[in-house]
Amino acid sequence: MNTKLTLRIDDVLVQEAKTQAAQRGKSVSQMFGEFVAFLGKSKPNNRRLPPVTGSLLGVMKGHRVSEKNYKKHLREKHS
Repeated sequence: MNTKLTLRIDDVLVQEAKTQAAQRGKSVSQMFGEFVAFLGKSKPNNRRLPPVTGSLLGVMKGHRVSEKNYKKHLREKHS
């Protein structure tokens, strides 16, 4: 059974969702349903992640990064 669901999402995200859905030949509803199903399939440690995302897991373990230092890094990077 399909049930209608209303979500309030920023206009930019709605447009991005529509673009991504069109590129995949799916509806936004299908993509959202697949995303929610993916979240519930397994425990986070066993979840299949995209290769780039998976490669980042644990890279900062044991490191402390303050918000102040991160903002400084961003200012230097983008100036």
